[in-house]
Formats: sequence, C-alpha cells, structure tokens
Amino acid sequence: MSVQANQGSSSMTYVIELQPSDENSQNERHKNSFQSARRSVGRQIGTEEDDRNESLPSPTTASVPLQKWNHPRRNVYRIFATFWAFVVMGMNDAAYGAIIPYLESYYHLSYLVVSLIFMSPFVGYTLSALLNNSIHLRFGQRGVAIISPICHLIAYIVIAVHPPFPVMVVVFILAGFGTGLADAAWNAWVGVMANANEVLGFLHAFYGLGATLSPLIATTMITKAGMPWYYWYYVMIGAAFIELVTSVHSFWNETGAVFREDHPRTTDKTGNRMKEALFMRPAARITWLCALFLLGYVGIEVALGGWIVTFMIRVRDGNPFASGMTATGFWLGITVGRLVLGFVTPRLGEKLAIAIYLPIAMALQLVFWLVPQFYVSAVAVSLQGFFLGPLFPAAVVATTKLLPKHLHVSGVGFAAAFGGCGGALFPFAVGAIAQAKGVQVLQPIILALLVVDLGLWLGLPRMSKKQD
Repeated sequence: MSVQANQGSSSMTYVIELQPSDENSQNERHKNSFQSARRSVGRQIGTEEDDRNESLPSPTTASVPLQKWNHPRRNVYRIFATFWAFVVMGMNDAAYGAIIPYLESYYHLSYLVVSLIFMSPFVGYTLSALLNNSIHLRFGQRGVAIISPICHLIAYIVIAVHPPFPVMVVVFILAGFGTGLADAAWNAWVGVMANANEVLGFLHAFYGLGATLSPLIATTMITKAGMPWYYWYYVMIGAAFIELVTSVHSFWNETGAVFREDHPRTTDKTGNRMKEALFMRPAARITWLCALFLLGYVGIEVALGGWIVTFMIRVRDGNPFASGMTATGFWLGITVGRLVLGFVTPRLGEKLAIAIYLPIAMALQLVFWLVPQFYVSAVAVSLQGFFLGPLFPAAVVATTKLLPKHLHVSGVGFAAAFGGCGGALFPFAVGAIAQAKGVQVLQPIILALLVVDLGLWLGLPRMSKKQD
C-alpha cells in the first residue's frame, strides 16, 4: 500500500493505492484474468456458461415493451419470411393426402406401408424438439433460418427423383426435422409480440394457405395434366429455395449471442433451460399439457387432411378430382378460421375460446361421420377446419403467457415440435388400423382425439384476467 499527497491551491488530496504484496494476490489476479477471457470466449462461441442468470423481475410483473410485427422496422421483413416458411410447411403436410393414392399404385403398397411417410417425420420432429433450445443458444435464429430450409431442400430434391420407397421414408425424416425446427422457432418468436393472437392467426393462416394450394395444384397436375406424382416436388424445391433465401436474409444478424442477450434467465433456477421447462414445476406442467394438446391437435389436422381424399374416394364414392377438392376445402376452412377467429379469440380469452371451438368441431365431426352424403361430408369437414384453425395459435399464446420469457423457446418450441409428432403418429395409426378395418376408422379416431384434447385444455392453469 502507498500513500500519495497532491496539494493544490487550497486543498490537499490523499490517494491510497493498494498493490499486491504477495504471491497469492498475484495468482488471484491471473485467475480473474483467465476467467474474464473464458467468459469472453463463451460469449463468442455460445457455451452454457454464457447462459447466465440475470437479477431481473419476473416477466409476469415487469412492464416490458413488446415487439410488433412492424416495429422495429426490420421485423416487417422477418415476419414475411416466417409467413413464407409456413406456406412451405403447409404445402409439405397437405401434399401427403393428395399423393397417397398415387404412391399406393406407383410403389404397389398397402395402407400400412404407405403410412410410413407419416411416421418417418416423427423422428425428425422429436430431434427438433430436443435440439431447438441448444440451436438457439449456440447459433440463434440465424441457425434456424439456415438449417430448416436446407433440410427441406435436400429432402425435396431426393423425392423428386422418385427413389425406392425406403429411401423416401428416410428423407421424410429430414423434412420433418426442418419443419419441426422452424415451427418451434417462429411460433416462439411471434407468440410474444403485441397482438400475438392476431399475428399468429396470420402466420398459421399462411400455413393453411400452403395447405390449401398444395392438394389443389398437386391434384390438378396429376389428374388433369397427367403428370407423374413426383413432378409436384419440383414445385416444392422452388418453394424451399425461396424459403432459404428469404429466411437467411431476414435473420442473418440474429446470432446466438444476440439471442442469449435478449433472453437472459429471470428466475433463480440454474442448469439447462430445457430441463427446467420439462422437469421442474410449475413450468413442466404447462409445457407438457400444451405439448400433449398440440400432439392431439396436429394429429387431427394432418390425419384429416392426409386421409380425407382416400376416405371420400373409397367410402363416399367420389371421383378423384372432387375428392381432392374436399381436402382443399378442409385446409381453406383452417385458413379462414385462423384469419377470422384470430380476432375473436383474444376478446373471449384463449381458455374460453378453445373450450367453445372444440365442442363445435366435435358436432361437425359427428355430421361428417354419420351422414353418408358426399356433399354433406365435404361441407362438414370444411366447417370443421374453420373451428379447428385457431386452436394452434391460441395454444401458443396461452403457453407464452403461462411461462417466463427465458423458457419461451424451450417450452413453446418443445410443445410445437412435439405437437408435430402428432402429424406423424396419428395418421400412421389411421393407416395401420385401416389396413384391417378400412379407411372409415378415420372418423371415430378423430372424434376421440377431439375429446382428449378438450380434457387436456381444461387441465391448464387458470389464467388471470390480465393474462387471459
């Protein structure tokens, strides 16, 4: 320690300097320097050490200004990039229903074997659910914007060359991973914006738009233009390429460091965020209820959209083109429902709104099942799509309201990606049971899933008036 005196015109100032006087102090200084350097490297490469806790108030009590779809200004480009990504997802999922009858004849397949094209994306969705949080922490939204479209692009190129069916099954895993990753990321991002119900309604309406156009274009190409079924995937290649360009351009600056800075922990929990969301109460209860709800919902959506063409041909005795248009009507109903009811849902509150929409969808399912008329079935399934449409966006908004901000990507992302597994499991189950009992088993399976989903939804915690 040393003391220095500085004397001015009218005062004297003493400056005390502390200097390390022993070897231990010097070692401590080197240790601190090393830790600072390590933290700096951690910020650059995205280690778990940089996933720090912040002494901030809980998001449920803090007044934090929300992003809007048009503020900051760069969000305009990003939101339209996510809209196009959801168009591609919708085109991907709805194409199954249009091409299944032609895959059966081209590859000489049974219901059970052809259903593997639904089952194989299950592996991809599961991987995306588990890796989504790590990809965000390491690479940010930029990583999602690169990985997801590339997975789509590779899968569609392989399918377009119509390889042996086992190869098709494998590449659909890749497509499922890309879809699950983008689905989780963009839902989590949009779900915390101002007017989230309305914006998510538009986001998922673009999914519905892609799903509406997909069977329409694919059916027209196959039945009217006489093209082979795999020509449809040249269209998908072009759509995936546009997705890659727009997503990378819009989210290039959203690195892992930016994500970690914007989403610090706001609780005293430590360790992996995914473990906190899945295994630590109260977050785990919310995450799993929403994940199971979306598992059932997506299963309903893709099973209906995927098997309705076959059902209308085999059970309702429709011609191939009219039956293909029934799938278009279902996806159009979902699209319109998301646009229109997206403005109704926040006024009713998510909890009440879904509790109303689901029983209406059940009643329409009974009409679809029990009235054996082609046109009645076509109208009933289109109206059913209308009331099913807002369920996914409303569930995402409810999850973001019930979970703290630092768990949005983990919780919402897992629920959305896990929900995508329903689009693999339940359509496959329909195909497997239809192999023995006929495709008419579609109806009781869908009705049972609607009942289960209503029970899961009612099991969610009650939201306050401010939240709901």
